[in-house]
Amino acid sequence: MAKHKILIAALLLSSGQAMAAGQVDDDGFTNPLQELKFNPGLDQQEFERASSDALQVYDPLESWNRRVYHFNYRFDQWVFLPVVEGYQYVTPNLIQTGVHNFFSNLGEIPSLANSLLQLKGERAMNNTARLLFNTILGIGGLWDPATAMGLPKYREDFGQTLGYYGVPAGPYLMLPLLGPSNLRDTGGLVADYSLETAVNYLNVAEASSDNPGITVFRAVDQRANTSFRYGQFSSPFEYEKLRFFYHESRKLQIAD
Repeated sequence: MAKHKILIAALLLSSGQAMAAGQVDDDGFTNPLQELKFNPGLDQQEFERASSDALQVYDPLESWNRRVYHFNYRFDQWVFLPVVEGYQYVTPNLIQTGVHNFFSNLGEIPSLANSLLQLKGERAMNNTARLLFNTILGIGGLWDPATAMGLPKYREDFGQTLGYYGVPAGPYLMLPLLGPSNLRDTGGLVADYSLETAVNYLNVAEASSDNPGITVFRAVDQRANTSFRYGQFSSPFEYEKLRFFYHESRKLQIAD
């Protein structure tokens, strides 16, 4: 322990000498150690307890959720990703991009509706412009001229709308195939799906009901454009990490 303290003191001393020589850190601070505060009363046990508490998410169905998580992991490994790899292998990149743009354009419908529900007028106008430009100029959404014109892509869903009005997240849920969610966001998924079906934009919803292959095709496209892979954390606590990241990311999306 004494050796560690001597090493730290030496590092601090050398850092101070470097600062005195006029060197500047990469982040632009000339003396960042002045802003660094230590809490000598924080012992290791307290630190571990605080870290554990920070990762806690309301998960009364954890036993069931872990089973679904394991199923998703294996389905992804044995079925979903091999299908995605096959699709990417036989399909030219230009066609893949067109297919993704088309399905992404359909997602502007719930985004527009939820922007209006959240009273985000500027974002609603942006969604409307994107929908019109990509549908008309982009030949039904196969091309994305709206992005080229500088119109950013925003995603708003009914789960965010409920959170915007103070509806709590409720218990954490791991949905089969769909992945992490919670009770509020699961209800939001149902609402957004119902809206897309009711609007039936470009007759896709009706065609999908008659041809389930379109829904499967859309799922493959979505998985191909989702970077997350089960096991990528290389940690025995991946379930906890994924649960925490989802919970925190949804809070950020609602606050945006």
